[in-house]
Amino acid sequence: MGHPLRIGYLVPQFPGQTHIFFWREIKALEALGHHVEILSTTLPPQRLMSHGWTAEAVARTTYLGKPDVLAALGALARLLPRGLPLWMAGGGFEFSRDVTLTLSAAQQLLNHARAQGLDHIHVHSCGRAAVIAALARRMGGPPYSLTLHGPLSDYGPGQRFKWRGAAFATIITRQLFDAVQDELAGALPERLPVQPMGVDINELRRPGPYVPASHGKPIRVFSCGRLNQVKGHQDLMQAIRLLLDQGVDVRLEIAGEDGLGGTGYRHVLEKTLKDLHLRDHVKLLGAIGADAVRDRLFESHVFALASWHEPLGVAYMEAMACGVPTIGTEAGGVTELIVDGVSGRLVPPRNPRVMAQAIRDLANDPEAALRLSAGGRARVEAQFTSQAGAATLANEISRLTDARADAGTTDITARQV
Repeated sequence: MGHPLRIGYLVPQFPGQTHIFFWREIKALEALGHHVEILSTTLPPQRLMSHGWTAEAVARTTYLGKPDVLAALGALARLLPRGLPLWMAGGGFEFSRDVTLTLSAAQQLLNHARAQGLDHIHVHSCGRAAVIAALARRMGGPPYSLTLHGPLSDYGPGQRFKWRGAAFATIITRQLFDAVQDELAGALPERLPVQPMGVDINELRRPGPYVPASHGKPIRVFSCGRLNQVKGHQDLMQAIRLLLDQGVDVRLEIAGEDGLGGTGYRHVLEKTLKDLHLRDHVKLLGAIGADAVRDRLFESHVFALASWHEPLGVAYMEAMACGVPTIGTEAGGVTELIVDGVSGRLVPPRNPRVMAQAIRDLANDPEAALRLSAGGRARVEAQFTSQAGAATLANEISRLTDARADAGTTDITARQV
């Protein structure tokens, strides 16, 4: 193993506001000596492309989502003899719709993979992007793999079709791994490494020591996440209101935007700010770049995210890597990242009162804040780096390409549905 690979890296709507993880992993793969072809479906809304690396990412990305009638007809001609009607009938109406909508993209992916000599396609999604790679594979394209970032129910129909054709899949938490074993028994690839998402710990290293909140000055709280009800920003605002009512001087900044570029759930949160009389104490920053997020983390006393459900949470990792005492919720896979009282604090979701108390406790206990600052950084260094994720991905793909070379063939028989 270890020879340079040519990897197609497929991420839907890249580069979006939460896609810093993918960019870091791409850079880590390239640092290992591999060539990465960035692939996506369509561009996200302009207001969600806020990173300093956005222009470079867009220039490097091949977008497959533009409809092409000739490409769709070509895919149809290739797939009909390979059992396409049976796959579609077995998956139901919604899956048939997804297949129809992705035929053109699958043909474009096949053409691009052949033109660029790609060894493998890795899909950072189990949604329609996975259908694109699966169809391209069944037309004679390269092997593909998946990463599962959340519950299968978030990624649409046809999961058995997507997973059965995959050469391997990585899963970001043990909780999701166990769920997949139950839901997709008999349709899973042989190798399913559990590999958390990660961050660049060198990029997120503090320039100086963490300084806890001091008496008589405002507590600076920072949060980062899409503006969506399940992120719990409204609960965090309620916690800030409770602290202010208790006489605690606190300021909160929230980085992130809704999926409609500011015309969706943001309006709900703006009304919440008005109703709670928080406009002087809470600011919605919108989608800001990774450097701006890092700078605000360095300036903060506490990071808090009150998610109702979180598969794992890169935002938590970034805060912990920056040495900011971090408060998360006992929701989803967060408990696999934060060890309560050691690398952060865990509170129940949908409980503003307990969240407020956790913020106040950290502000009143500088020694505990310093301990969690160091513990959070150590936790991320040990298990949650983008370099580790890139190495796992490269090793799995190398294993496949080595097996093909040993067999003296350019293909591995794809499992069919």
